[in-house]
Amino acid sequence: MSVEPPAGHDPREPALAGQTLVVIGGSAGIGLATAAHARAEGAAVVLTGRNPDRLRAAAEEVEAAGTSVFDAGDPARLRQFFEELPRPVDHVMVTAGHPSYGSLLDMDDEEAREAITGHMVLAIEVARHVAGTVRPGGTLVLLGGTGARQIRAGLGIAPAVTAALPALTAGLALELAPVRVNLIAAGFVDTPLSARLLGEGLDARREELRAKLPIGRVVVPADVAALAVHLMTNTALTGATYDIDGGQQFVG
Repeated sequence: MSVEPPAGHDPREPALAGQTLVVIGGSAGIGLATAAHARAEGAAVVLTGRNPDRLRAAAEEVEAAGTSVFDAGDPARLRQFFEELPRPVDHVMVTAGHPSYGSLLDMDDEEAREAITGHMVLAIEVARHVAGTVRPGGTLVLLGGTGARQIRAGLGIAPAVTAALPALTAGLALELAPVRVNLIAAGFVDTPLSARLLGEGLDARREELRAKLPIGRVVVPADVAALAVHLMTNTALTGATYDIDGGQQFVG
C-alpha cells in the first residue's frame, strides 16, 4: 500500500535551492551535465566557455542565469569575469582545460608551460578569485583524471600533473577554508572532448571499456555531475580527491 503526499507537498527540498553555481567551462560535457544536475536541484547557474554558439545553446538547455564568453586561460579575462560576477556565489566548478600528451623530450618550452597551465595554474588563479567571491561553506570543485596514474611512454607531462593535483587541492582547502575544495579524478568519460581526442577510435574504446569495466558500461557526464553536486551539498567534504572511473584504473 502506498500513501500519496498531500497535494502541493514537496517531500524533498531541492539540495541547491537558492544557491548559485558558476561553471568555468560549462558549454559541453561534464560542465554542462553538472549545470543541468544543479539546476534540477534548484540552483541558478552561470556558464562560461570559449565558443559563443555552443555556450548559447548550453545556456538555453539549462536556462542559465548568465553566461560569459572568454578563454579561461587568459588571466586578465578571468579576473574581469569574477570582478563583474553578481554576489553571492555558492559554488565554482572548473572543467576548462584538457590533458596534454606526447613525448616530454619533444615538447618545446611553450608546449610544456601550456600543459601545466591548463590545470595547475588555472586552478590556482580561480582559487584566488574564489577567496573573495564564494560564501563561507561554499565549494570549489576541480577536475582531474585517473588515466595518467600508471606512467607509460607517450603520456608526457600528464602523470606529473595528475600526481600534483591532489596535493594542490589539499593545500587550497586549507588556505580557502571555510570554503571547501575538492578534486574529481575521472577516467574515460564519454564526452565531446573524448570524441575529439580519440577520433575514429572512439567506438572501439567504448566497446573495450564495456567489456572490461566492473560496472559493465562507460562513465558518462551525468555520473560525474552527480558526484560534483554531492561534493557541493555534503558539508563534511574538503581537501580530498574522489575517483570516478568505473574501476578503469584496476583493469588497465
